[in-house]
Amino acid sequence: MEGRAMDKPVIVTVDDDPGVSRAVARDLRRRYGQTYRIVRAEAADQGIEAVKEMRLRGDEVAAILADYRMPQMNGVEFLEAAMDMYPYARRVLLTAYADTDAAIQAINVVDLDHYLLKPWDPPEEKFYPVIDGQLDAWHRTDRVEVAELRVVGDRWSAPSYRVRDFLARNHVPYQWMLSEDPEGAQLVAAVGEQCHLPLVVTADGTSLQAPDPSTLASAVGLSTTPATDFYDLIVVGGGPAGLGAAVYGASEGLNTVLVEAQASGGQAGQSSRIENYLGFPDGVSGQQLADRARRQALKFGAELLSARKVTHLEPRGQARVVGFKDGGEIAAHAVILATGVTYRRLEAPGLDEFTGRGVFYGAALTEAPSCRGLEVYIVGAANSAGQAAVYLSGFASKVHLLVRGDGLERSMSHYLIEQIDAIPNIEVHTQTQVTGGAGDGHLERLTLSTKGEERTVDAQWLFVFIGAEPYTSWLGDTVERDSKGFVLTGPDLLQGGRRPRNWPLRREPYYLETNVPGVLAAGDVRAESIKRVASAVGEGAMAVALVHRYLEKQ
Repeated sequence: MEGRAMDKPVIVTVDDDPGVSRAVARDLRRRYGQTYRIVRAEAADQGIEAVKEMRLRGDEVAAILADYRMPQMNGVEFLEAAMDMYPYARRVLLTAYADTDAAIQAINVVDLDHYLLKPWDPPEEKFYPVIDGQLDAWHRTDRVEVAELRVVGDRWSAPSYRVRDFLARNHVPYQWMLSEDPEGAQLVAAVGEQCHLPLVVTADGTSLQAPDPSTLASAVGLSTTPATDFYDLIVVGGGPAGLGAAVYGASEGLNTVLVEAQASGGQAGQSSRIENYLGFPDGVSGQQLADRARRQALKFGAELLSARKVTHLEPRGQARVVGFKDGGEIAAHAVILATGVTYRRLEAPGLDEFTGRGVFYGAALTEAPSCRGLEVYIVGAANSAGQAAVYLSGFASKVHLLVRGDGLERSMSHYLIEQIDAIPNIEVHTQTQVTGGAGDGHLERLTLSTKGEERTVDAQWLFVFIGAEPYTSWLGDTVERDSKGFVLTGPDLLQGGRRPRNWPLRREPYYLETNVPGVLAAGDVRAESIKRVASAVGEGAMAVALVHRYLEKQ
C-alpha cells in the first residue's frame, strides 16, 4: 500500500494488477495530488485494512476506485464493505468491456456512482472528467463532521455509561453514538467482529475496547503517573476540599500533588447548578466550578493525577506514604484526606442489576438529554436532589421527587424549595419510598410505597441521592474514625479526656489533624463537618495552613 500521512481528503484506489494500479495512482496524483492524498492498494484485504485505519483516524475519504475482478473479493463486494465505513465517499468501479453488465447491476447493489471502462487513455478525456464530477458531488454532499473523540456503546449499558460519565466529569468533549446507528456501526465494523463495547476512538485513530478508567485517562491526555516519588503535600480526593487544598498548597510554595480516583469536583462537580456559593450570584454548575478550581491549581504548579485509586496510608518515620491499587506508591511530608462521601445504595429488591441502566447514583448529567419528554424519578430530600430536580425538569415531561419524610424543609435550602414549588412539572411525593424495581435489560418499572400503600409505575429513569457514606475503608486501622466511618480530627479525638490512638507527640492534634501527625482531613469525609461546598473549600485552605504549622515544628 502506498500513501502519505497528510491533512487532506483521501482518494483510495484498489487493483490487484500492479501495472494498472500504478497507472491509476499516477494519473490521480498528476491531477489531484496537490489537493488530495492518494492511497493505493494492490489487494482487496490490504485496501480494507487501509480504509479501516483511515476511519479510526477520522480521515475524510472523498472517492474509492475499485477494480471489479479481484481474487479475494470482487470490486462490488469491496465497495460494499467500504461503504459501511465511508457512506459519503463516491464509489467508482473499474471494469473491462466484458464486465459492463455486472457493473450496471452493481449500481443497484451498492448505489454505485460510476463505472469506468479500462483502458481510459487519454485520461484528459475519459478519466479526469469522471473523477472531477465525483469529487464535485462529494464536496456538495452534506457530510456530518466527526468530533475528535468518539464513543460507541449500547443505550442501556452500564460500562458505556461509566465511560461517558468519566469523560464528561473530566471535561473531555466526545461524540456519543449507539452501536446500532449507522456511524457507530461503521466504527465497530472498522475494528472488527470481535469488538467489545464500549468502543472509544481517539483523535489519532487509536481504538480502545471497554477501557478501564486508567487506560481511558491516559488516552485522553489526563495525567496518571506522578512526576516524582516524594512531595511536600499529597492531597487525596479532588472534590471542593481537595481542590481548595491543592490551590492553597501550591500557591504557598508546597510541592503538591492531588490524587483523584474518578474526576475533579467530587459530588459537587455533579451538581447542575450551585446558587448559594459566595461570589456567583447567578449560580454556577458544579462542573464549571470544578474546572476553574482544577485550572487554578495547575496554574500554581500543583500536579493532578487522575484515575488513580488510593488503597493504603502508612507512616514511615517522618514520611507519609500513600499506596495505589496498581502497586505503586508516593510519599510526602504531609497528607490531606479529602475523599468525600458517596451516595448510599438504595436497598430495594431488583435495583442493583440496573445500576447504570436506568438507576443512577448522583446527578448523571450525561443522561439528561435522553430523558427528554419522559417521566423521571428522583429519591432524596437534600440540596443535591433538589438541584437535580430543577435541572431535569428542563428535559423531562415530569419529575417525581420522592421524599421519605414529611417535607423538604429539614434538609433542603430555602431557595431550592421555592424554585421547586414554582416549576409546574415537578411533583413532590412525601412519605414515599422505592420498594422495588423490575425490567428486561434495563429499568422499566418501580414499586413505590406511600404511607404503606404500594403501587407500580412505569419508569425508565431513577436518580438516587440518599445519605452519604465516607470513602475511608482503605485507611484500615491507621486513622481513627467514628462509628459511621467519618475521620476523627482535633477535638473529636480528645473526647472524654483520652489521647488519640498511637499519638506520639506531647502536643494535642491540630483542629483538622488526625491521630497520625501530619495527616489531616478536610471536607465531607471529616466527622461533624458541615456538608456544603463553601465549608469544604474553607477546610481545604485551613488544612494547608495547619500543614505549614506542622512542618515548622518538625
